[in-house]
Amino acid sequence: MIWGLKTEAAFDVWSIEHLIMGVTVGCFSMWAAQKIIKDEKISDGLRLKISFIITLLVAYMWETLEHYLEEGLTGHAVEYWLQGVEHWSNRLFCDNLMVISGWWIYQQKNRVVWFARVFSVVWLFVHIVIFPHSMFLHELF
Repeated sequence: MIWGLKTEAAFDVWSIEHLIMGVTVGCFSMWAAQKIIKDEKISDGLRLKISFIITLLVAYMWETLEHYLEEGLTGHAVEYWLQGVEHWSNRLFCDNLMVISGWWIYQQKNRVVWFARVFSVVWLFVHIVIFPHSMFLHELF
């Protein structure tokens, strides 16, 4: 299934947050790439590749953490809120594709990072504080 609950589909409602998160991670990865390179004279293309690799590493590290949270590593309340373990296609490909897409958006329009940060904070507040679990919005529609 392409769109649906995270336990069954490649994309879910949280894919939107992964896209927005990718913009912020893209900003961070460009900063980190610059810190890694320091004053070395390298091409912009190499700096971009380093940023891409950092973004991909952060995305997969997040997915690993998310998996353990879904398995109940931090208790039943978090496990309930997460509403099950993501489908393998969502975990391994689609969420990371959305983060990389956000990274690409940041490369094209880096001024959008503040919109992404505000959207992400509002999204997380609504879904963590107001809704009873992570798939509630998806179940409404």
